Amino acid sequence: MANPGDTVEVVTKDKTFSGTLMPNEETDAVVLKLDSGYNMGIAKEKITSVKTVGARKEHTETFEKVVSKKGLPTIAILHTGGTIASKVDYETGGVVAKFSVEDMLAMVPELRDIANIETELVANMMSEDMLIEDYKKISDAVRKYAEQKVQGVIIGHGTDTLAYTAAALAFVFEKINIPVIIVGAQRSPDRASTDATMNLICAAEFIAKTDFTGVAICMHNSVNDDECAILPATKTRKMHTSRRDAFKAINDTPLALVNYKTKDINYLKQDYGRKTEDDTLIVKDRFEKDTGLLKVHPVMKNRLYEFFAGHYKGFVLEGTGLGHAPTNLGEENLKNHATLKKYIAEGGFVAVTSQCLFGGVHPSVYVNLRRLSSIGCLYCNDMLPETALIKLSWLLGNYKDPEQIKRLMVTNLRGEINEREVLDDYGLG
Repeated sequence: MANPGDTVEVVTKDKTFSGTLMPNEETDAVVLKLDSGYNMGIAKEKITSVKTVGARKEHTETFEKVVSKKGLPTIAILHTGGTIASKVDYETGGVVAKFSVEDMLAMVPELRDIANIETELVANMMSEDMLIEDYKKISDAVRKYAEQKVQGVIIGHGTDTLAYTAAALAFVFEKINIPVIIVGAQRSPDRASTDATMNLICAAEFIAKTDFTGVAICMHNSVNDDECAILPATKTRKMHTSRRDAFKAINDTPLALVNYKTKDINYLKQDYGRKTEDDTLIVKDRFEKDTGLLKVHPVMKNRLYEFFAGHYKGFVLEGTGLGHAPTNLGEENLKNHATLKKYIAEGGFVAVTSQCLFGGVHPSVYVNLRRLSSIGCLYCNDMLPETALIKLSWLLGNYKDPEQIKRLMVTNLRGEINEREVLDDYGLG
């Protein structure tokens, strides 16, 4: 009888499949991990035989002691979960996280020649489970290593909410004199097509060589293993569920491209924060949990507006086009307008962005826009909806004066708003 971890041949009427047997209790199938790194499920009723051709090899990892190398900078790698630092576990069929320096250097030995590495486990969760309180845990760890004057910090993060965390840290660190680079992986390190190794190496190369300070993202620039993009923290969005180049700058360009083979850095922008002799940290790390994001859509009921108005101190209205919402014609729509007007008059905050992503909203082109603007809705130009949510939560957490919050919400603080419209083909490749 074959056991998980054994190498097996699964014979069906049409074909024979070879691979490593994986545990599977969720479906009525035999699951194999193929040599390509991909998992494959074969319905049991189609199987004529299963033959064990190799027993599972028990492997105990042993590591040589890590010794710091003179002349190399020190980079701290913080782990928050996700697939960036994980490998397959044949007992469970899933991936397990590996967090120690020894684990990291065993997985990515190239890091030894780039920097001396320190690691710390900050959290271990899927990124969709991340709470707003976790931003402070991460920023506290970044602050600690910044005060130790490391060359920079890499944060391993699950990709689904990576852009939210990047925006949050960008606002938290009003002043920081090191690069903080957030790295994810679309495909886990046990797969042949993993992007984890290249993303980590390019992030480390960038930190070791750059004069950039602040928060950015490092991910594949294309589906090829040729270069990684250093992406702006407040202008980046995950645009594909599974491609390795899922992250794209919206209404912006990458700061730089890091060539994986040559390790050369090609800067695409010159207007970025640079290192100085001043290591002063300015940190504003409070967030307001009662903040929401409401996506406008046809046939919206007024009770949805009333719910947001009754439960949140502020929310982002992700409008259509230039920032429209159903608030003009029809009884239900007029109720929406009245609800928003009352909510804002009583101290609520409504920030308006667009579902279009590319381009920006405008408070006065059409009558509906002017009706919303006249009651106090805050039009956020070309700010991404997710960034607007994080920014509003951060402003409500750190500032008390309503007029100051309103002014700062529509003011560019961390590159989240372009002063003028960006003309490009908005192609995503």
